[in-house]
Amino acid sequence: MSWDAEVTVVGAGAAGLSLAVELSKPLPGGRVAPRVVVVEAPPGPLRPPTRTWCYWEAGAGAYDGLLAASWDRLRLHGPDGRLIERPLGSLRYKMLRSDRFEAAMVERLDSYRVEVRRLTVESVHDVGGAALVLGRDASGAPSVIRSGLVFDSRPPRRLPAARTTLLQHFLGWFVRTAEPAFDPGAATLMDFRLPQPSRGLAFGYVLPLTRYEALVEYTEFSPAVLDGAAYERALRGYCTSALRLGGYTVTGREQGVIPMSDGRYPRRAGRRVFLVGAAGGATRPSTGYTFAAIQRQSRHLAAAVRAGRSPARVPPVHGRRARAMDAVLLRALDTGRVVGAPFFAHLFSSVPAERVLRFLDGATSPWEDLGVGLRTPVGPMLRSLLELPLLPRSVPAAGPGHR
Repeated sequence: MSWDAEVTVVGAGAAGLSLAVELSKPLPGGRVAPRVVVVEAPPGPLRPPTRTWCYWEAGAGAYDGLLAASWDRLRLHGPDGRLIERPLGSLRYKMLRSDRFEAAMVERLDSYRVEVRRLTVESVHDVGGAALVLGRDASGAPSVIRSGLVFDSRPPRRLPAARTTLLQHFLGWFVRTAEPAFDPGAATLMDFRLPQPSRGLAFGYVLPLTRYEALVEYTEFSPAVLDGAAYERALRGYCTSALRLGGYTVTGREQGVIPMSDGRYPRRAGRRVFLVGAAGGATRPSTGYTFAAIQRQSRHLAAAVRAGRSPARVPPVHGRRARAMDAVLLRALDTGRVVGAPFFAHLFSSVPAERVLRFLDGATSPWEDLGVGLRTPVGPMLRSLLELPLLPRSVPAAGPGHR
């Protein structure tokens, strides 16, 4: 059976485009990169709206020219109103808009002569010595792509069975004020000057672009989403009561739901079919951050394929220790043993922000992890740890997204 491509990447979001670019980069010594086809959804409901992705890294990064903004300081407002502001040391917290990133990656793929097909994908599966992507083009005509490998970045229809699943759900407004209202030198990661839900936590999130413009979000970690009017009321109340913005204009909006689950995401769907991005477990369960993990996952998978190794040998993007700590925290938050607002306020006030961010990225040593753990409520966390092996796993209903 002949192949149309050595690798087909399904999905043209952060995960699909990042992997396709890494696979297609010119190789040294005149060697030829794998022949790649990217499948993107046609215009319509299968394409997500423009999103905001945030991540942190040290020094200059590959996408700095595409950033909407970046900050070297983070703020957190405790539930008592106390302001905690911390420098990030060598790190910067970076904000990227999906439309600009996707346009730049498509342009790069075009320079590598990578074919991009617009198809509504109906199935991806192994057949004999190939992986087949079956779909329909814009006219409804059937289309088949035969590949040696397929990397599928489409969100899974169902989440994996888990002991704990919370939802990170949010509404954000891009606002413009008549008077200076924001400090463009610092991002507010969590602002707990908000009414808290009976189960979980709620906070504001502010990414200033200028003194007059910012992305302002209302976010909850809780078992269920709200209705649309509730998000509007909560965000309006935050802008008025906590931020005291006065007059402002909403120039854009974004909304999402990100599952925070200790379920085990499968990393393959067949002998030649692999799952990437949120579908392949790139979302950090305790935070919802995904973009930086996608970049690591893409580099490692592409390096394996380009060297002729099996992608199955690439380890999960989040290590076992990090996933175990996430499971404990999710359980402690879900049971109410740990109250989210004072927990995060104490963590950021007692641990350097740079170390907290490296901890959230899974980049800290076991000794650093222990130091962070000792600054959490040890008794409730230990109880949650001990009961995890006894808890059944069940399949939640929520579908994924990512920051």
